[in-house]
Amino acid sequence: MGQPKPEAVDPAEVPALAAAVVAEDRFPCLASIDGDQPRLRPVSPVRTDGFTIYVANLRAYHKTAEISANPKVELCYMNSGHDQVRITGVAIVESDRAVLQEIWDGNPLLRQYLGSIDNPQLLVYRVEPTQVRYMREWALEYHDVPLG
Repeated sequence: MGQPKPEAVDPAEVPALAAAVVAEDRFPCLASIDGDQPRLRPVSPVRTDGFTIYVANLRAYHKTAEISANPKVELCYMNSGHDQVRITGVAIVESDRAVLQEIWDGNPLLRQYLGSIDNPQLLVYRVEPTQVRYMREWALEYHDVPLG
């Protein structure tokens, strides 16, 4: 049995292919650093603007201290065909009240669980991408997605 041969990727299609993977995966994995130990966990983004990803968090969670100490993170998305997108970036606490209100209004689970947008436990991280890469299943080759 031979090695699978992935379809060729047209560089002009990479941004759309990557966006489709991000749209399909509801629970990407978020990697952060805990001292000298990488940590990985599934998250449920509360907003996506292109490749800028917003993730709700509670101040009491351990990842809050991890991200505070080192805001460099990576998100990994995978679709049903095993294509993947890796978004490397910096996690910034979102402070724009209008953005937070839009997120709050659009997420009934946040409202049910936290009760108020002013709940002191609530943090929303905005992951600003520094690099976005797309890989088709079995290709073993990443394609950079242009930013900006």
